[in-house]
Amino acid sequence: MSKFKKKRGKSKPAISTASLPDIIFMLLFFFMVVTVLREEELLVQVRIPSATELTKIEDKSLVNQIHIGRPTAQNQSIYGTSPRVQLDDKIIENTALGSEIAKFLAEKRSVLTESERSRMTNALKIDGEATVGIVEDVKVELRKNNSYRLMYSTNLRTQDLD
Repeated sequence: MSKFKKKRGKSKPAISTASLPDIIFMLLFFFMVVTVLREEELLVQVRIPSATELTKIEDKSLVNQIHIGRPTAQNQSIYGTSPRVQLDDKIIENTALGSEIAKFLAEKRSVLTESERSRMTNALKIDGEATVGIVEDVKVELRKNNSYRLMYSTNLRTQDLD
């Protein structure tokens, strides 16, 4: 009789999964760094005027973008060619301007703290060809909703126009 017995049906050792979490976290960090978050899709054409005296915004999370301009070529069959107002990813009708701006501001204020609400700013990006009437309508509706901080977005003028 032999002292050592042969093992029948030897099994292979299991694959080590100790490094699997490290690999997953490396992939997660890679995709977090590489991914660009889309803020909003521009549905109106906006050619921003130039200016020389500009100030930079400190806290961009407190800024609401309001675009005013003619609809893009893809949207002209739906909205026409007259200047329109875009809030987030939605073009609003000029007839429903008051209720839509009130709803827009209420949504934006609901996610802010009380101290941040007083610092909330509305940035108007207005096409150079837009009429003053629609801009004035937007400003009046902002005032009605107690939103008094207003900013006009411009590009930096590199040369003086004498």
